[in-house]
Formats: sequence, structure tokens, C-alpha cells
Amino acid sequence: MKIREFGVEIWMNAHETEARFNLAETCVDSLTIADLLALTGQNDAALADLLPMRMDYGAIEGSDRLKDAICGLYAGQNRQNVIVTHGTIGANHLVHSALAGPGDVVVSVLPTYQQHHSIPEACGAEVRSLWLRPENGWLPDMAELSELASGAKLIALTNPNNPTGALIGRAGLLDIAEIARREGAFVLCDEVYRGTDQDGTGSTPSIADLYEKGISTCGMSKAFSLAGLRLGWVAGPEEVIHAVSVHRDHTTISVGRLDDHFATLALEHADRILARSRRITRENLAILDAWVAGEPRISYVRPHSGTTALLCYDLPMTSAELCLALQADTGVMLLPGSALDMEGHLRIGYACATETLRRGLDLCSGWLARQG
Repeated sequence: MKIREFGVEIWMNAHETEARFNLAETCVDSLTIADLLALTGQNDAALADLLPMRMDYGAIEGSDRLKDAICGLYAGQNRQNVIVTHGTIGANHLVHSALAGPGDVVVSVLPTYQQHHSIPEACGAEVRSLWLRPENGWLPDMAELSELASGAKLIALTNPNNPTGALIGRAGLLDIAEIARREGAFVLCDEVYRGTDQDGTGSTPSIADLYEKGISTCGMSKAFSLAGLRLGWVAGPEEVIHAVSVHRDHTTISVGRLDDHFATLALEHADRILARSRRITRENLAILDAWVAGEPRISYVRPHSGTTALLCYDLPMTSAELCLALQADTGVMLLPGSALDMEGHLRIGYACATETLRRGLDLCSGWLARQG
């Protein structure tokens, strides 16, 4: 299977280790194990409980305790509707590989996380692009989606959206479900940023709870600040879980037992961890919003959720040229829109440590002022 190079990951791999102020990072400021124990009411003695743990494969599809904790994030999912994967990236790959093939039609929004376009394309599916537009708040045009979805097997979304931070609320998700139901299509919703909404309780309903053929992928990296665990999951109809498990047997066997253990601990106290993440994202977005308002060469549609925003800039250079020059001169790393098929834009991740964001934005302001 030939697949297109992953623009975002290639850029991150090449430049993030040299960045002094990484404003391209998409995870909420990462937790240490000590932080996790403190947030969950544990102490160092809890680490001693790991010493007798046998380093075998453990529960192949995820421990029952972990699955129960995952189900706690949903309104209507049970153990049989959940399978544990190697990160959300593994969950997405497995769903597309299991469902998309030659002769199938997949509708994918753009911009999005590239997996949701490149993997079904590599599987031989016909991928139809639904371009999101800033004048619509980066939200899908339902009439256009309805037209593109004719004959579709799968509609793929990121919600909250990466990179724009746009959020499809309950009503919009129900509209999408109705379009999909008409075609008998699945809806895959990558919900790895779920729980970081800027308003209200902070968590929009999951597509898996709103639509009988809705599939949720999620994981510990973004909203839960634990990317180092490399643990994700798929929640959805039993037929999808079975199809995913067939493919998973060829790739994963199981996740690590330590990953399972610490993810369970975190998810059993998800309210505390997500409260921290909302505090960081809400405080930091206010800082970013004020900065954008004061920069005449920068504009954006203010995100409603997630950890990223898509900035439009007014400078006579490509996004890659801008990012390379900015990082060379200041140590500040942004992601060029070209890595997302969105030339003329930059993706910023604003959920890092608040002082890192403040300092990075100050350096960006100085650099922009010197561009004449």
C-alpha cells in the first residue's frame, strides 16, 4: 500500500527538537507521573503497586477496568462497544483500514488531520473533500455535505477540528447523522480534543452516542495531557469493533500494561484532568485572542474548542519560509499551513505552559514588526 507522506509529522519531526518555544505542539501541557498521581489523589506509594506487575501482554483488547473507565466518557457505550488501540492515531488507522476499500466513497473534511484523507485514499477508496471555509466559521456546509455524501460509506470528521478549533455542536452532529442515515453511511469522528470546549461544561456530545453508526476515536494525548502513554480507543457499533479487531490482530497484539494502568488511573479521574485542561486552554486562548487583535498582519476565526488555531498572515512569503525564518531568528516554532494543504496560513498550538505562550507570542510580535 502506497500512502502520501504525512506533512504535519514530517515537519514536527524535523524541527521540534530544536525549538526553544514550541507553539506547534497540540497537546495540553503534558503531565508528569507525579502530576498524575497528585491529581488523582495518589502518592508515591502507588508506584510500589507496579512492582509485582508481570510484563506479559495483559488483556489483549484492553483491561476491563480500562474499558469501563473509557465508557464513563460516553452516555451509551459498553465494554463490547470499545477496543483499545495504540493512540488515537492507531484508532483512526484501524477504522479507515477496516471500512474503506476500492469502490467505497469516503467524505472527509479539509483542513483536517491528514490520516482522514490519506489512509482511505491509500486503501483505494474514492475520497471526496468537503472544504471548510472561514466565512462559515470553519464549520461544514450541510447542503454541500449532503451532496458529497451521495453513495458514501463513511464520513470522516475531526471534532473539535484540528487545525481550526471549530466545534460542531449537538445540533450540527445530529444534522450530519441524518445525512449519513439517508445513505446508510458510518460517521467517524476523531474526538481526541473532546473535553476542551471554551464554553459550558466543556464537553460536546460524542457522535457515538448520537448516531447508531457513529464511531468515536479518542486517546490520552491531547485533552488528557498524557501523550507518552500512547493509548487510544475506538467506541462504536459492535460490527465496527469486530472489523477493527480483525485488523488490530495484525498490528498491535496489545497496548503496554503500564499504559493501560496509568490510562485507567487518569480516566477514573477524568473530571479532574479535564478541569485542568480547560483552565489552561481557556486562559491561554484569551492570551492568544488579545495578541491576534493587536497584530495587523495576523487574523483568525477564534476557536471554540481544542488546542489549535489557524492563523492567516499577510506577508510576501510561503508558510514554510515564514516558519523557517521565524524559528531561526527567535526559536519560536509554528506549523506551516502547507503541511495541512492550507498555504497562506499557520497553525499555532496554544495549550502549552502559559509562560511559554506569552514569551513565544512576544517574540513573534518583534519578528513581525521587523518585516517592514
